[in-house]
Amino acid sequence: MALKSPDPLLTAAPWWRPHAGERLTIWGGRPLNGSYKVSGAKNAVLPMMVAGLLTPHLFTLRNVPASLDVAVLAALLRRLGCELHWSETGSGLMLTMCADGVQPRQIDAELVTRMRASILLLGALLARCGEARLPLPGGDAIGLRGIDFHLAGLRAMGADVEIADGMVKASARRGLRGTDYVFPRVSVGATENLLIAAALAAGRTVLRNAAREPEIANLADCLAAMGVLIAGAGSDTIVIEGGMPASGVVQRVMPDRIEIGTIACVAAMTDGEIVIRGANRTLLGAAAPALESAGVRLIDREDSLIARRAPGGLVGIDVTTQPYPGFATDLQAPTMAMLTLAQGASRITETIFDQRFRHVDELRRMGANIVVHGPTAVIRGVAKLGGAEVVGTDVRAAAALLIAGLSAEGETVLTGLDHLDRGYDAIVQKLTACGGRMVRS
Repeated sequence: MALKSPDPLLTAAPWWRPHAGERLTIWGGRPLNGSYKVSGAKNAVLPMMVAGLLTPHLFTLRNVPASLDVAVLAALLRRLGCELHWSETGSGLMLTMCADGVQPRQIDAELVTRMRASILLLGALLARCGEARLPLPGGDAIGLRGIDFHLAGLRAMGADVEIADGMVKASARRGLRGTDYVFPRVSVGATENLLIAAALAAGRTVLRNAAREPEIANLADCLAAMGVLIAGAGSDTIVIEGGMPASGVVQRVMPDRIEIGTIACVAAMTDGEIVIRGANRTLLGAAAPALESAGVRLIDREDSLIARRAPGGLVGIDVTTQPYPGFATDLQAPTMAMLTLAQGASRITETIFDQRFRHVDELRRMGANIVVHGPTAVIRGVAKLGGAEVVGTDVRAAAALLIAGLSAEGETVLTGLDHLDRGYDAIVQKLTACGGRMVRS
């Protein structure tokens, strides 16, 4: 009998342990109180791990979240020839990788289709190796997120790129060169991809109409520590002086601002009080005043943020998702869950993704009063939610349904837990420590 091949995730990320069971049973209706340590940002760590491909020297990241997406990307990097070493520290998971032997090998389609951020490998491999072959990426089913901007930018840098038989095939035999590129629309992923590629491209690259998210500034800080000259990260114009060898680095991953906002919502929704350690209101950007307008009290303390419901209770607000510094689309679903209990009516308009209201029907199963008109959802607050069987269809929808279940009366059964695992490091365990009653089976 043939031996079963080892699980590529466990081989690349030995700390990862698939959670038992596909159902999370939640008994809600009680306040959550306690201390909650926020993890490193999912949206920051993935591009920073990919940036490690640019150097043959040791590359270390601290405050890495122990999530499924990180394990999947680790398996992809190992498949490309990277060596990875993991260690647990007092401040969280630490990754040290060495891409000295990286090769643009055929990448496992099964792994690529599990994670949208795998497209970032394209720019890094082109810059380091001069070629790349990548199955079309997967990820959340939240609407059209084409890779056209990624490919157009790489072509402007001198790459030959084609899509055939479900594969992206790219080469830059003479190396990438700097360019002046204007994104037709703000795109976080495309900005990250071109920023990484430009680090080794010969000459100056100017990225205009670039995304401004804090996670991009965290990536730029990482590249700068590797010796890349970068100006303007955090603005809509980023200038990169590329072409120099990249050195090793030790870099810390920023706290997850989406997790911070989600936990603030559940504290207010359950009428409890949670001390979110490692957080501050500045990280929330435009979400902070919006949440406070809805009745979420946010109090900054040294290295922590206290979140609780304001004395006047939750009240309806109007929110429109926008690229940073606007209200983050990733906080739309958790905020909607909270607003189902707010007094009066709320209106949420989604401008980033065209299928990001898939959690609406699941919240309705729990008694929410939500009507969708095109890109806008109108939420009329109800006195309470009730437990139901619901399905998380993407990372943020799963989190929204989790916190809705914690506030609802009775029993909620949540499936689609792979999405929760992808984006959050031990969120169930951390909320259980704050008084949430849940069991996975």
